[in-house]
Amino acid sequence: MIDISTLPCGIRLVTEAMPVRSACVGFWVGTGSRDESDRQAGISHFLEHLLFKGTPRRSAREIAEAIDAVGGDMNAYTTKEYTAFYVRLLADDLHLGLDVLTDIMSDPALRPDEVDAERQVILEEVLMHLDEPADVVQERFAEAIFPGHPLGREVLGLPDVITSVGVAEIRDFFELHYRPGNVVVAAAGDVDHAALAETLEARFGGFPLGGPPGREAPAAQVRLLDATKRDSEQAQLVLGMRAPARRSPRRFALSLLNHSLGGGLSSRLFQKVREERGLCYSIISDRVAYADAGALAVSVGTAPEHVQEVLGIVAAELDDLAARGVTAAELALAKGHVKADTLLSLEDSGSRMSRIGASLLLHGEVLSTDELAARIDAVTVEEVAEVAAEVLAGPRSLAVVGPFDEGDFAAFAAPSGAG
Repeated sequence: MIDISTLPCGIRLVTEAMPVRSACVGFWVGTGSRDESDRQAGISHFLEHLLFKGTPRRSAREIAEAIDAVGGDMNAYTTKEYTAFYVRLLADDLHLGLDVLTDIMSDPALRPDEVDAERQVILEEVLMHLDEPADVVQERFAEAIFPGHPLGREVLGLPDVITSVGVAEIRDFFELHYRPGNVVVAAAGDVDHAALAETLEARFGGFPLGGPPGREAPAAQVRLLDATKRDSEQAQLVLGMRAPARRSPRRFALSLLNHSLGGGLSSRLFQKVREERGLCYSIISDRVAYADAGALAVSVGTAPEHVQEVLGIVAAELDDLAARGVTAAELALAKGHVKADTLLSLEDSGSRMSRIGASLLLHGEVLSTDELAARIDAVTVEEVAEVAAEVLAGPRSLAVVGPFDEGDFAAFAAPSGAG
């Protein structure tokens, strides 16, 4: 059973009771890297790290020892539109996990020496990211599909900002964004909604309400080509186009189209590029959706001498789907996979917490699994054809990391953008 309420302090609370011995609770803050100015690039991710460095009540070591002592798991991550913090442990220890989470979410110490120590940790993370061509090509594609917009910027931020940002600016960012009106708390497992509500209200009652950040949508233009020259044994490619935003009524049709294109082992691209021709180890398509924009992209790594052949196959499949859509058999297969994948992903309290927390924060509602299945089942071949014609026929952006120059992909820089 799923319960949702808005507490007097402003926090939205969603819980799902499960007949298990574990519990998972998470704070979902509706601010991410897109809500930073250029001079703040990376501050959301920096702050995510720093909240675990301690509070006036607990040091970082004491936080780690408290959770470890009960066999719990505590972590966090930053995305472009939100930041999530969670703890999963035995239900008998939920009071401890919630006490630690509310402590770091309401009163982080942000001690200058710990801030300085964490700078190097994050800089090492940035360097690790830059050493991975598969990560770099995703970053370059984001910049090409959302040029000059924060959605096109890497979540980890800019080294210059990480090196120079001060404690006062970090605390100002926290005080502005980490407010009850910008937070969803989600819990799943052996949990009691009323008891959680009472604890949260006691801790956050009287805090300034705050609210979601204001946002500006990206412009419609995309950059058609972004080539990063790098000596490597394999070339990394991402080819994609703009797609509907997160709350679009076409999102279910688009998800099914994505599965048919490159979302599974039976998808067109996996079969034609890997299975039939052996041109790659992995090829996938994926949809990203934000509050006011989205993208659908194909990612693949292949030997440099196979790049043009792979791109030709991908472009041909995009053109075919744009012109003809999917078959009834493809749609039935996609529906079966997406529904089963949704259910299989909800086998524990952590995954349940993530689903309900993200749903309430990002969509403003939490659909039951039966409601999700019904919406998927309702999608028709005609609806998939319509979204395919709209999305796949649009301008395509290509990002490449490998031993190439931009001139090697001149066709993709042509005004049509069709590849």
